[in-house]
Amino acid sequence: MDTLELKLCDIQGRLFELSVAQKLSSATFAEAFMRSRVAVNLDDTYNRMQWAGEEYLMEEIQAECSDKLTKTGKVYSTEEMYWMGYLYRYWHFMTGESSLQIFRQASAITMRQNYLMFHTLDPELAVENLQEIHRQKIAARKNAKR
Repeated sequence: MDTLELKLCDIQGRLFELSVAQKLSSATFAEAFMRSRVAVNLDDTYNRMQWAGEEYLMEEIQAECSDKLTKTGKVYSTEEMYWMGYLYRYWHFMTGESSLQIFRQASAITMRQNYLMFHTLDPELAVENLQEIHRQKIAARKNAKR
């Protein structure tokens, strides 16, 4: 992971933190962001959005997703949200998967459920563990259908 990629992880972490300061429902914010055009732009190899700070990105998210963002719902801690935002971007750089593909494997609820166990791990190991949890869920669903 190069310096620019780590900086983008930090910016996305601070964006998620900013959602806490604005008292936005955390699960709703994470889903809206991970499905947004802003996330698609950040997933690009190069896009001008990657040079924007978290405040500008928040304005873009609010403009794009105003109908989805809500202040009703659980607001996670700033630490949980920073880690979630950081790790989602790290995951993208590690695997090349899109934000939407990543979110389908690890929703905000999954991330929060595993925060205490994974937030002190190396990010690569945390991603691998979250991928394994996803694989186990898929296997359990397949077994339940038999």
